[in-house]
Amino acid sequence: MRRAEIRRETGETKIEVGIDLDGTGRADVATGVGFLDHMLHLLARHSMIDLLVRAEGDLHVDDHHTVEDVGIALGQAFAKALGDKKGITRYADCLMPMDETLSRLALDISGRAFLVFRVEFPTHKIGTFDTELVREWFQAFASNAGVTLHAECLYGLNSHHIAESLFKGLARVLRHATERDARASDRVPSTKGTLSV
Repeated sequence: MRRAEIRRETGETKIEVGIDLDGTGRADVATGVGFLDHMLHLLARHSMIDLLVRAEGDLHVDDHHTVEDVGIALGQAFAKALGDKKGITRYADCLMPMDETLSRLALDISGRAFLVFRVEFPTHKIGTFDTELVREWFQAFASNAGVTLHAECLYGLNSHHIAESLFKGLARVLRHATERDARASDRVPSTKGTLSV
């Protein structure tokens, strides 16, 4: 059972996350940040990972702490649910179109946290959501999941489409990299024999 729950409470946020890597793409999400909820629904649906996310944050300040801390908690839950990583495919990449936008994502579930994020948004806001928070979420997730993640928008004109292509692309690489490799079901996919730091 590749499932995990994480609870995180600080002076700025209170987060509860549940994750099932072998789910059906079900999302039960309420963060108080509408655009983040939308992105997390996309992430669940296209990764086939079930997500439960509850967040209470200092939204009277801004969305930053809530967005970042949800990324932290989801990354921690992802790492915990993977366990020793035996039998996973480990690597995945994809090109994700969204209308006029095309993004490229590549993932290594390596145990080494690293993010390369080459994305420019044409606007500073998507509705009331700060576009700079997309990178903050990706950074928080990659750092706490212990993955190497490259995310790049090759081209795009609409900030909403760019963000959506990134989250959908992340969903697809998570789905493929966490899939079980039938030819190596009892082995960690590393010549070192471990994928921990």
